[in-house]
Amino acid sequence: MSEPPSLPKSASKPRSTPRPISNMQIVFGAILAISLLLAINFSGRIAAGRQISAQRQELLYSIETLQARATALRTELDFYSSDAFIEEWARREGKMIKAGEVLVVPVPPLTTPTPVRTPTPLPAIVARGQSAPSNFELWWQLFFDSPPPR
Repeated sequence: MSEPPSLPKSASKPRSTPRPISNMQIVFGAILAISLLLAINFSGRIAAGRQISAQRQELLYSIETLQARATALRTELDFYSSDAFIEEWARREGKMIKAGEVLVVPVPPLTTPTPVRTPTPLPAIVARGQSAPSNFELWWQLFFDSPPPR
């Protein structure tokens, strides 16, 4: 049997054998992976913290607003349940009086209507012998309430 022709030794490249991974490279890769995971987790927590802080500020503002409204309502309730309000309502709306007082209800005076001059209709003007006014004269009288210039 014959051997296949071989290439000269200078033309062939020696195959490189893979270097074994050292323990130091494994530890470095693990530390790098863990650091990357921690950085991603930390940035997510920062974003969530900002959102929670904004919601907290909104809730604090709404709490202050509701407390102020509750205080105003309590004050209003105290006034409405007091004797001063009852007496004020009785005098103003109920038209009630205390003993020894006289109720006076003002009555508006009766006014007589003032008479309004009624305009004379066009046929009455024509019947008196005057000529019928032109459209221009009618419009002038409507706008200016005076006879047109001559």
